[in-house]
Amino acid sequence: MAVRKRRDVLQLCATALLLDMAFCKGFVEDLDESFKDNRKDDIWLVDFYAPWCGHCKKLEPIWNEVGLEMKRMGSPVKVGKMDATSYSGIASEFGVRGYPTIKLLKGDLAYNYRGPRTKDDIIEFAHRVSGALIRPLPSAQMFEHVRKRHRVFFVYIGGESPLKEKYIDAASELIVYTYFFSASEEVVPEYVTLKEMPAVLVFKDETYFVYDEYEDGDLSSWINRERFQNYLTVDGFLLYELGDTGKLVAIAVIDEKNTSVEHIRLKSVIQEVARDHRDEFHSELKIPTVVVLNTSNQQYFLLDRQIQSAEDLVQFIRSILDGTVEAQGGDSILQRLKRIAFDAKSTIVSIFKSSPIMGCFLFGLPLGVISVMCYGIYAADTDGGYIEVSKSELESPEPMDESGGQQEPRDGDCPVPAVPEPKDVSEKKKD
Repeated sequence: MAVRKRRDVLQLCATALLLDMAFCKGFVEDLDESFKDNRKDDIWLVDFYAPWCGHCKKLEPIWNEVGLEMKRMGSPVKVGKMDATSYSGIASEFGVRGYPTIKLLKGDLAYNYRGPRTKDDIIEFAHRVSGALIRPLPSAQMFEHVRKRHRVFFVYIGGESPLKEKYIDAASELIVYTYFFSASEEVVPEYVTLKEMPAVLVFKDETYFVYDEYEDGDLSSWINRERFQNYLTVDGFLLYELGDTGKLVAIAVIDEKNTSVEHIRLKSVIQEVARDHRDEFHSELKIPTVVVLNTSNQQYFLLDRQIQSAEDLVQFIRSILDGTVEAQGGDSILQRLKRIAFDAKSTIVSIFKSSPIMGCFLFGLPLGVISVMCYGIYAADTDGGYIEVSKSELESPEPMDESGGQQEPRDGDCPVPAVPEPKDVSEKKKD
C-alpha cells in the first residue's frame, strides 16, 4: 500500500511538472516566415536557436519562464522563438551569427542582448529597451527610488541644447546596457554640485561624476566607459562588454566563497585601488591574482610581483603603462589563427556532445563525399591521354592482341585505315 501511494505521488508530481512546462511553453510563440511581415505591429523578444545547439537547449526552460513572467506582468512585449536553421533567410536578415541569439525587435530597430542568460536579466533588458529612451524624473522621491534600484544610471539636467541631442543619440545606441533619465535641477539631491548647465551625470558607487566635454571627449564614449562600476564581479558576458571600452581591465582572481585572510586582503587591496586611484588610471579594476587586459589589442599582463599593499598594485599598473611589463596574447595573425582553431574545436565538441548523430551527419557526409571524389580522381581511366609506346610497337603497323588476333580500336582512339591485300598474279593478267 505504501509503495502504491508513493508511486501515485510520483506520477502526480511528474504530471504536474509536464503540465507546468506545457503551460509555460504556451506563452512563447513558435515563429515562421510570416513573422517578417507581421512583427512591426508589436514589440517582440525573440530567441533565434538551432535544434542541435546545447546552449539553446539549456536556455529553453529559462525562455519559457520569461514568456510566462512577461504575460503575468502584463508586459506589451511578446515572447517568441525561431528555428534559425529552418528560417535561415530571416535569421540572416536580423544579423544572427551564433546560437542562441536574443534580440528585441521594436519597429525597424533590433537590439541585441549580451547579458547573462537568466530570467531576471533578460526581463530587465526587455523592459529597459521596450520603454521610453529617456525617462523623466519628475520629483525628488522618484529620483531616490531610481537611485536605490539601479547601481549605475545617467541623468541629463537642463533644457533643450546641443548636449541633449548628443545625449539622445548616445542613449539610442547604449540603451541595451544601462538606463537614461532626464530631470530638472530642483529634482537632483542637494549634495550634487554643478558648475554649469546643462549637464550629464552618472550616479554609481554611492557618488556621482559629471561629464566634461573638454576632458572626457565624445559623450557616447564617456558613457560607454562609465557604465560600469569601479569594482564589480566579472563573468564572461561582462568581460565581453568591457572589451568595447578599449580600456585596461585589472582582474583579481579569487574564490568569493573562500574567507581566508589572503583572499580577503587581496580583495580589499583591489577595492582600495579602484576607489582611490580612479582618476589616475581611469580604468575599471576588478576583483582579486591580478590580470590586466588591454581591450584595444587583446593583450593581457600577468603579475610580476607579490601584491602586499595598494602601493604594490599601483606600481604594477604603472609598470604596464611604462612598457616594462611583458604583454601576453594580442591580435597578431598567429594568435587569431589559434583562436579560430580553438573556437572550431569547441564548436565541434559541443555539437558531438549535444547530438552525436547530428555531428556525424554534419561532418561525416562532407568527408565521405570528399573521399569518394579523391578516390575517383585517383582511379580514373587514363584513356584519351598520352600513352608511352615502345620502339618495337612503332615498327608493327597492326597491333595484335594476346590471342594473336588483330586488336580492335578502343573508344576514343582514331581507327587505323584498312590496307587492301595485293591481288593474285592471274587476276592481274586478266585485268
